[in-house]
Amino acid sequence: MSARAVSEFSGKEILYKYFEGTGLVNSPYSSRVKIDNNFNKIGINDEWLTNGKGVIKPDQLIKGRGKMDLVKIGSPEELNDWLNSNANRRVKIGSSTGTLQTFIVEPFCDHQEIDKMYIAITSNKEKDTLMFLKHGGGNIGNVESKARFLKIPVQVDDNAMSPTDEQLDTLIGVDLPNFEVVKKFVDLLYKGYKELHFTYLEINSFVFVNNQIHIIDLAAKLDKSAFYTCRDKWRSRQTPMSAPMPVDFPAPFGRDLTEEEQFIAKLDAETGASLKLTTFNRNDRVSTIFSNEDLSLAFRDFLGKQNVLANMGEYSDDSSVFQVFTLTDTILSIMIEGEPRSDGKILIICGSITNFMNDGKNFEGIVKAIEISITKLKEHEVTVYVRCDGPNYQEGLRCLKDAAAEVELPVHVFGPETNMAAIVGAALGTNPLPSIPIEPMPIDAHRATGQFLLSPERNTATTERQPASPESTSTEAKPSNQTTFRGLFENDTKAIIWGEQTDAIQGMLDFDHVCLRHTPSVVASIYPSTEDNTQKYNFGLKEVLIPAYKSMAKAFSTHPEASVMVTFAPTSMVYGTVLKALEFPQLKVIAIIAEGVPENRTRKLLKVAAERGVTLIGPATVGGIKPGCFKIGYTGGMMDNILSSKLYRPGSVAYVSRSGGMSNELNNIISQNSNGVYEGIAIGGDRYTGSSYVEHIARYQADDRVKMIVLLGKVGGTEEYKIVEMLNRGEITKPLVAWCIGTSADHITNDFKLAETADCKNAVLRGVGAIVPISFGELGNKIRDTYEKIFVPQPEVPPSPVLMDYALARDLGLILKPASFMTSVCDERREELFYGGVSYTKISESGLGIGTNLGLFWFEKNLPLYVITFIEMAIIITSNSHSRNDFFSGRTTQNRYGGALDDAVEQFTNAVDNGWSPMQFVNHMADEKKRIAGIGHSVYNKNKRYLRVESIKSYAMNRSEFTQETPLLEFALEVEKIMTAKKPNLILNVDGLIGVVFVDILRHSKCFTPAEAQEIIDSRTLNALLIFGRRLCDIGFFLRESRLFQGHH
Repeated sequence: MSARAVSEFSGKEILYKYFEGTGLVNSPYSSRVKIDNNFNKIGINDEWLTNGKGVIKPDQLIKGRGKMDLVKIGSPEELNDWLNSNANRRVKIGSSTGTLQTFIVEPFCDHQEIDKMYIAITSNKEKDTLMFLKHGGGNIGNVESKARFLKIPVQVDDNAMSPTDEQLDTLIGVDLPNFEVVKKFVDLLYKGYKELHFTYLEINSFVFVNNQIHIIDLAAKLDKSAFYTCRDKWRSRQTPMSAPMPVDFPAPFGRDLTEEEQFIAKLDAETGASLKLTTFNRNDRVSTIFSNEDLSLAFRDFLGKQNVLANMGEYSDDSSVFQVFTLTDTILSIMIEGEPRSDGKILIICGSITNFMNDGKNFEGIVKAIEISITKLKEHEVTVYVRCDGPNYQEGLRCLKDAAAEVELPVHVFGPETNMAAIVGAALGTNPLPSIPIEPMPIDAHRATGQFLLSPERNTATTERQPASPESTSTEAKPSNQTTFRGLFENDTKAIIWGEQTDAIQGMLDFDHVCLRHTPSVVASIYPSTEDNTQKYNFGLKEVLIPAYKSMAKAFSTHPEASVMVTFAPTSMVYGTVLKALEFPQLKVIAIIAEGVPENRTRKLLKVAAERGVTLIGPATVGGIKPGCFKIGYTGGMMDNILSSKLYRPGSVAYVSRSGGMSNELNNIISQNSNGVYEGIAIGGDRYTGSSYVEHIARYQADDRVKMIVLLGKVGGTEEYKIVEMLNRGEITKPLVAWCIGTSADHITNDFKLAETADCKNAVLRGVGAIVPISFGELGNKIRDTYEKIFVPQPEVPPSPVLMDYALARDLGLILKPASFMTSVCDERREELFYGGVSYTKISESGLGIGTNLGLFWFEKNLPLYVITFIEMAIIITSNSHSRNDFFSGRTTQNRYGGALDDAVEQFTNAVDNGWSPMQFVNHMADEKKRIAGIGHSVYNKNKRYLRVESIKSYAMNRSEFTQETPLLEFALEVEKIMTAKKPNLILNVDGLIGVVFVDILRHSKCFTPAEAQEIIDSRTLNALLIFGRRLCDIGFFLRESRLFQGHH
């Protein structure tokens, strides 16, 4: 969930910064003190403290500190003594026990208890609520029974979503002393609440003293999804005691992070991928590595209240090999510490059935970590259980099994044919080890297999379609409204895809083909950053052209038949993209794949969608699937999983879930325990979802083609209780099998109210007639038992032949394509370039070059040695083959062909000249829907160093050699930090680096006048460096072909 509690220090600093300049709020400088700080060195002195007094209290998300004697008022000496006596003290608060480690120290505001006032602001899907009490403080009691309320409905226009004077008068009370000041404070506070993306704010209390508002105590939550827009606003102020600090999201009290957890949390904060490590009891038997948070919740439900879990690791689909290796290595280091257990230890690795994640790639990191720790793993008798099914999963499993066999480590591997419950049961010894099919099964079984080469039943390209067997037919059901009821998706549904997602589009077309659709479900795509064009895809054995448009309006006007839009827009662009799409009345469904959309923006989209009758699926979803008709993006995973889960034709069971990963797990479970899925929707993992359980279950109830319904709920929130109300009103008459995952979380965290716990939800659902298993592991049995009571046999329809994707077949080593071009002139397959077997690093260090002549020829300047060295390094680094463009002309060295140098210079220079901050520049480019030239690489990222960039960057930053200022380079590096936080591969590349450094040379080397520098930039001379380097390589090709008597290109 993106709503995260912040420390009191951060919460106050954010508000103080917001109110700066108004003169309305007293904004004292405070300090955050940790147990390893020296109290006397943080700037605490009589001059800072008001009347010689200050306040110190723990800042670890603890409520009611005053009642627990955890607040001290006094002089600096008294505060120091109190800190020394309380630091590292163990305190029990409710059911949680933790250590006091972080404190806030601030000036004391002398006031009367009766002057304390209270205000709180909360948010939900439809509205914000303001609560005000003219008497606050520690003994406030039940706020909701005493406070005045003001409810403000969500509006798209922020100005319309503001309280009126009359509403504020009623909320505060005109008889309040200093009414006008308090009214202005509340009005501005609510504006700041929205602008700063708070999701909860409670000030208990604030007072009016010396003509200013003083905030005494504060608790707040921020929408962490808004970090990319509020990063600067959330930083603390520059104070006499410290430099600006980033916002602090502390762990809940009682949850002291281990050294390993802190290490992974730091790695997570530095990357766009998601990495998590939770240590429960480091001496227990079981550790896990999962690719999905909800899979982790479900796994803990399997365990129940068994105290066997030591560590739980999670990684997201965009994690690099290095990140997966680091996470695995950290977990293994905990597993192998101490003395071995007599019963050994267990490592469970589980990936979800999804197309996002390349298990073959990610498993390289896991294998590497296991190989490093193999001796200790064998000593501790570790057994590994693996289950996954993502792109190239066969290669990943084979790689892991081969490595384990080589080092003699027991590893059991399974593909999607085995559900997670069976594997966990086997690992814990409660179930026998699941068997793996060895012989290929007949085509009508459509079983998947965990073996490592595609078995015949998975590659059906050469199979003939067989008619349905007489045994599988039955009398047709009587006619019903199934001939007239039209769902969100039918077999003639057409979609437009927003974003450059060729793999997703091809996957949808493959699904269309295997479902026997006559026409593709995708009619167009929208790429705002390119001009109109057409793209080639495969539709069965045919090749089809699908247009890609720059303009959304043109796409929809050209294709009025499209009723669905699937948007892969990045988080920062989702709001504008979807709001624009909602203007087109032909749209009935919009699926938002991106996660982390700021909640304020999501709520506005939901309001507009509801007004216009559009169903939103997401944000943070894999989408949905309707077998035989339509699938959204990557839903359903690889084609072999679609076949094995019978998703190519409709079944009788419809489901709705929040999680995309668990939805794919449901596809597997339902196909094994019934005749398959009729429709499945993952409504999304964010706090506010575009559609609800109620909407989809109501559709399933109205559609006679659906015979039973499955609901997979989740701990947290109260949406499941709306289903309870439907059952009580008799609005659901079809069998409903339901389970809320997260029952284990009820016993691990106190973050949820009683009604939001999974145990409570399951009990209430069971009490009103839903069919609720005793555990998630029993869900399949309940589905089977329920299905058998309503079983209506139907003909089995074999899938259409499916051709294997070339890239997948190549990765599996099943095919070999001869090289179309080979050269020994340069080799860029390794981390750094090699010319004739010699690395460019050695060439640049030799001291030989033509930088002096180039300076004279191009610029008519005798350039300093450090500039000459830089030019020579730039030429050497850019002298790579770069496809076959060298054969034609240096004119092709432009943006499209890896020559974004001039555009990078133009964009970064304009930003600096306009006085923008790096964040303002990034946001401006996003608003303009333009890519930042000179940023991004397809191979390298912040965790996989780009040595060409690193070498030249190190030189330019070394002031002992590169003796001048580099403000543009420093600006570009700050932009790189922002971009790599979104996605690790958005690094400053060769073009961008050379461009910004050379502009710094032109402007700050004192060799050029301002006019000369600008003339060189405007004439696109900088790109000549790139052309020069490429032409050197071109000449090498020409001479080589002449020596070998080959024809010249």
